[in-house]
Order: sequence, then C-alpha cells, then structure tokens
Amino acid sequence: MKKLSLVGIVVLGLFLVTGSAIAATAPSDLSIGATVANTAKLSLGSASISFPDADPDITLSIPSTPASVTVDAKAKTTASGAVTLTVSTSNDLMSGTDAIGIGNVTWTASGTGFAAGAMSKAPGTTSAGSWSGSGNRSGTFSYFLANSWSYATGSYTATATYTLTAP
Repeated sequence: MKKLSLVGIVVLGLFLVTGSAIAATAPSDLSIGATVANTAKLSLGSASISFPDADPDITLSIPSTPASVTVDAKAKTTASGAVTLTVSTSNDLMSGTDAIGIGNVTWTASGTGFAAGAMSKAPGTTSAGSWSGSGNRSGTFSYFLANSWSYATGSYTATATYTLTAP
C-alpha cells in the first residue's frame, strides 16, 4: 500500500508540474499586415556653395567652397523600382543683367550610383544619380566653375533644385 501511495504522489506531482493530462486547447490565428508606401527623402550637407575669384591663367577650374557637399538619398520602393536623383536649374548665374552660363558649373561625384555632370537650364532635368530598389545611399558632390577672363565683375547667383524620385 505504501508503494501505491508513493506512486500516486509522484503521478500527482507530475500532473501539477506539467499540467492536466486532459488539457483542452483552442488555437486562434492572428493576421498580421504591414503597409509600406513609396517614400523618398533627400538631404544635402550644405544649402549653398560659392566660388571665390581666381586668376584664369592660373586656375582654369575654380573649386567651390565648401569643397564638397554630402548627399543622403533614402528611398522605399519595389525591389526593382528605379530611384532617380535629378538636378534642374532655370537660370544662368546672374549678377544684375550679366550672366555666366550655368553649364560652366560642373560636379564630380563619389558614392555608388551618384553621377558626375554639368548644370543645365535646358528643359527637363539632369541626372545626378540612379539606383534600383529601396535603400539609403550616401555620397558627395564636388563643384567647379570654369574660369574665364570674359566674366564681368559682380556677385552671381543661381538656384539648383535636386529631386529624389521613388516611383
């Protein structure tokens, strides 16, 4: 009888530790969804650049100040979606009625997918980079102004608009 009691106590202990041998289960599913929309975010490390005066006989191409501008292009799109970075300008560099052709401003680019080029006021936009799919791309642009004795004196300005597109 003592053996039977001892076995009963062990079995009862196992039921208490592991739960009832006749446990009921009722599964229920949870549906999980997420919405990811096309998104593009662009930031430039500087809002302006300038070109100091230089002797055209010595300096054929004037580097900008600051020497380079960091570019962060972030996009969410489909796996094969084309992400593009473009730049557009509508005017030449202007000082009153005097002009320096905006095409005299060029840039080099570093960073995967970023492209070198020249400013243009022609209709449309100029490519400054392209990628496929979502991601965060970082690079730098270094700007240069072709120097010339033919430029009239003055303080010249123009605006370039960069646009990041993730269809």
